[in-house]
Amino acid sequence: MGILQDRLAKYTMPQEFMAQGVYPYFREIDGKQGTEVTMGGHKVLMFGSNAYTGLVGDERIINAAIAATHKYGTGCAGSRFLNGTLDLHVQLEKELAQFLGKDESLCFSTGFTVNSGVIACLTGRNDYIICDDRDHASIVDGRRLSYSTCLKYKHNDMEDLEKQLQKCAPEAVKLIVVDGVFSMEGDLAPLPEIIRLKHKYNATVMVDEAHGLGVFGKNGRGVCDYFGLTDEVDLIMGTFSKSLASIGGFIAADSTIINWLRHNTRTYIFSASNTPAATAAAMEALHILQEEPERIQALWDVTNYALKRFREAGFEMGETQSPIIPLYVRDVEKTFLVTKMAFDEGVFINPVIPPACAPQDTLVRVALMATHTKEQVDLAVERLSKVFRQLDIIK
Repeated sequence: MGILQDRLAKYTMPQEFMAQGVYPYFREIDGKQGTEVTMGGHKVLMFGSNAYTGLVGDERIINAAIAATHKYGTGCAGSRFLNGTLDLHVQLEKELAQFLGKDESLCFSTGFTVNSGVIACLTGRNDYIICDDRDHASIVDGRRLSYSTCLKYKHNDMEDLEKQLQKCAPEAVKLIVVDGVFSMEGDLAPLPEIIRLKHKYNATVMVDEAHGLGVFGKNGRGVCDYFGLTDEVDLIMGTFSKSLASIGGFIAADSTIINWLRHNTRTYIFSASNTPAATAAAMEALHILQEEPERIQALWDVTNYALKRFREAGFEMGETQSPIIPLYVRDVEKTFLVTKMAFDEGVFINPVIPPACAPQDTLVRVALMATHTKEQVDLAVERLSKVFRQLDIIK
């Protein structure tokens, strides 16, 4: 073997957990994702999906994707910059901008490439990018690709954010990038205070609404709308792969920012454009969000019920304010054991270990959909309580 292979051969952690029978990744689902799925002939309750609106598998969205495939084909064979822009892409961008109350938006092939591309090209060598230390990996990669000075503040600590802003040259661009909803812990960014500091230090704010879109705000417009701060937030990012039942992402902002991004964002210019099917699916899901507000109400009804039930059962849940419910384990091996034992009990959940969290903060992540029932929540609480007690995590 060569030097590279010799080095990588030392990475054996996955094999070690496979040998123990608790390896929790790449589990195969046999059909559509809903509140119940079948995996290798084993039926489980799905509490590990980000499909908050429950629209994955909706026939209206499936039919929209099929119709777009018949009309445009299966792909665009090029980037948006050259031959890959369809009227369908442009229409979705217009509808997203209107939905979010911004001048314009740009659609990307994935949500990850929105953050990794947009953040990297917005600021220059003498500017600053300031991030919460629990921001998503795509935000981390975006700032790593930038030539700007990168600063981090402690999670949701506004005193620390202000300290970082005070380090910045007053005349420089100061871009604050934050998750609206933090994807592992389920808590919200304190946007009102961030906006106060934006004005105090003449900064710019970008909010990642990946887990806020379809969940918070009027008709699911997100955390910025929930706080009434859409006009104050300079850039709003979102994904299609969660509440919008597709794949892709977008950035929405004023025309000046979008004009720059359209001609300078490498992950937009040099990536193939999103498929017709994915674009049409996201657009149909956006229509359904606006036409069926009762869907979001159902999500919050089952979320509030689940939060109450898990708290009553004695789980440690942190500061979550969303359909993301972290159940803290605080031990890597036990986190994998919980995941395996829960699966055997018929409950699919996701383990969260480093680097997605600190070693002392490992957890399993329960996520709710609008289509979950209270009876399914009761079963999950009962079975997870059994597992946690067996492992002496809760009493």
